[in-house]
Amino acid sequence: MTRKVFYSFHYQRDGWRASKVRNIGVVEGNPPASDNKWEEVLRGGDAGIQRWIDAQLENRTCTIVLIGAETANRRWVKYEIEKSWNSGKDLFGIRIHKILDHNQQTSIAGANPFDVFFFEGWTQAIHSRESLRSSLRIQC
Repeated sequence: MTRKVFYSFHYQRDGWRASKVRNIGVVEGNPPASDNKWEEVLRGGDAGIQRWIDAQLENRTCTIVLIGAETANRRWVKYEIEKSWNSGKDLFGIRIHKILDHNQQTSIAGANPFDVFFFEGWTQAIHSRESLRSSLRIQC
């Protein structure tokens, strides 16, 4: 079954790293927002950002959270995780801090953005490669 994926990440800090993950060709059909498009979304304020996220999540079967140094602290990443879970989408987290950025630098590992969630039926297991698959819906 082909997955329709939504990527959640800290746009300013990890956009370069996220584009590397998105461009590996494993998942198709979800082109990244250009800087100009993202600026347009931001001009809509909180309501505009929420509408854009909701529209992007529509018809997606899975959300992949690309976890960088500051991802766990991002308000909209938290919203995307919660919205995805409540919509019954599969969730998957990938740490990207060791991917080189445009300056050929790595970053530090950030906190796990899933740690703050305690939904009914939620099982947290994104801490290591060995625990990536669990009863948490991470089937992408």
